[in-house]
Amino acid sequence: QVHLVESGGGLVQAGGSLRLSCTFSGRTFSGYSMAWFRQAPGKEREFVANIGRTGRVDYADSAKGRFTISRDNAKNTLYLQMNSLNPEDTAGYYCAGGLSKYDYWGQGTQVTVSS
Repeated sequence: QVHLVESGGGLVQAGGSLRLSCTFSGRTFSGYSMAWFRQAPGKEREFVANIGRTGRVDYADSAKGRFTISRDNAKNTLYLQMNSLNPEDTAGYYCAGGLSKYDYWGQGTQVTVSS
């Protein structure tokens, strides 16, 4: 069974940066496609970025140019570097993993951006 644990969230001022991490266990990390999603209060969960097994990445328009998704297969860890944060980025951030779809989800880490 895959187990995902996010960390790195917190309170940051607008314009600041955070790096989220997601540790993966239970299976071979390199064989899984991974992604970050977020959900703000009262809003639906939305896609942020993904990274495939080969390293191919894709971003939501809101993340392009500010966020960078990466993975370290040796450390079984997924990352999300977030720069130029603004209050609209305030949300719970969740990592997800899967083979053909995202079957596994972490418990989330809260990111709050103050203006």
